[in-house]
Amino acid sequence: MDVSRRRFLGVRAPGGLPFRPPWSAAEDRFAALCSRCDACLPVCPTRLLKRGAGGYPEADFTSAACTFCGECAQACPTGAIGRDTTLRPWDFGIRIDESCLAARNVECRVCGEICDVAAIRFRPRIGGVPLPEVDNTACTGCGACLAPCPTTAIVRVALDPVPELP
Repeated sequence: MDVSRRRFLGVRAPGGLPFRPPWSAAEDRFAALCSRCDACLPVCPTRLLKRGAGGYPEADFTSAACTFCGECAQACPTGAIGRDTTLRPWDFGIRIDESCLAARNVECRVCGEICDVAAIRFRPRIGGVPLPEVDNTACTGCGACLAPCPTTAIVRVALDPVPELP
């Protein structure tokens, strides 16, 4: 287990596709539509959105979560960020890997306590601490659980892709 300060505080090395603002177009289309004007950055009330690689906005869950307020979509002049709330905001869910403290028989429920939609619940087990279970049908992808995890055991997993914006 990596217990360095960076890992303990929840800072993750980049990997895979970046998190884009909620309800963004698929990555290829997003890159084609986004003008990199930064209009979405200052309107985010939690300061989740940051300027990322290539100047494109990215959701940085290391210190904030998404409230799905829609301010970024309203500020976006190009349509790269949509606001169709009938769709999932992101095409990912989460899973909890083997570095979870509960899997090592250490009591920790920080992810379940911070999850407003109860997508992370703890299953009791005989002879050990309760284990987390994730319901990705309930998970909104807000990211509130990512940064507080002391072992960064929560990772995103791909779900069925979000349909393209018209």
